[in-house]
Amino acid sequence: MSEFNQPLGGNEMPRFGGPATMMRLPTQDDAAGLNAAFIGIPMDIGTSNRPGTRMGPRQIRDESRMLRPYNMATRAAPFDSLQVADIGDVPINTFHLPKSIDIITRYYDEVLAHDCTPLTLGGEHTLTLPVLRAIAKKHGPVGLIHVDAHADINNHMFGEPIAHGTPIRRAQEEGLLDSRRVVQIGLRGTGYAADDFDWCREQGFRVVTAEQCWYRSLEPLMREVREQMGDGPVYITFDIDSLDPSVAPGTGTVEMAGLTASQGLEIVRGAEGLNIVGGDLVEVAPPYDTSGNTALMGASLLYEMLCVLPGVTHRD
Repeated sequence: MSEFNQPLGGNEMPRFGGPATMMRLPTQDDAAGLNAAFIGIPMDIGTSNRPGTRMGPRQIRDESRMLRPYNMATRAAPFDSLQVADIGDVPINTFHLPKSIDIITRYYDEVLAHDCTPLTLGGEHTLTLPVLRAIAKKHGPVGLIHVDAHADINNHMFGEPIAHGTPIRRAQEEGLLDSRRVVQIGLRGTGYAADDFDWCREQGFRVVTAEQCWYRSLEPLMREVREQMGDGPVYITFDIDSLDPSVAPGTGTVEMAGLTASQGLEIVRGAEGLNIVGGDLVEVAPPYDTSGNTALMGASLLYEMLCVLPGVTHRD
């Protein structure tokens, strides 16, 4: 018997049965005793286009039943060395976005008090701001690997300072980010002005557009990103709309010609060796992909984030 929690295997219980948790892991009420925790934030009240991400955590968990404990490509064995559980969902106020922001930060303050690394199932991208507020209290300004079709640096949306298109600007303004260690990968699509991405560059962020990623491996890019991030704390935020809609159509703000699924894997796997202090996978909207494939992409990427956390052992 392992001292660490293990996902329920497909030879013990059919994959269409068993607990509906992330990777069919055990649950507990809080982060006590855990090295890492999967946490859902089922919200879409900050969404500007198609709603539905409130159902994202539930479907990500459902599709995660296909994941097995060992990473055959990287040989990572996270459940050999980390205590991991699914601690459920943050009880947001679905009728009040500002109150929900405060609820999320307080929840993550408690998680981080247990020295537990949070991996978040979204939910729309507004949630990254309150999570980063808690992360920065513990770790100080963090480096950020932001994978997204959109820069999320709007100043306001319909006059509101907080929505799913504003979290990166607010995080920068609040001093939550180490701007010398921020990289945004996969930005693309139309805009309102020719210089829409220039605000990011003016802050010192590295911007890698989707067009710069076409037809190539991103392993060389991630070597540069690892050098840029150094030994400091790093947070990963991965918007599923960074992937091309041919592989991830179930999201609220679709843009054509995005990253491939394998490039998404290269980015997360390329973060191995960094001091990763948390991560999220956001903007899975199940109503727009009845196949569940988008949620499976999300579940797989969250598993890959787990595999690159500090302290994960690798099998020979």
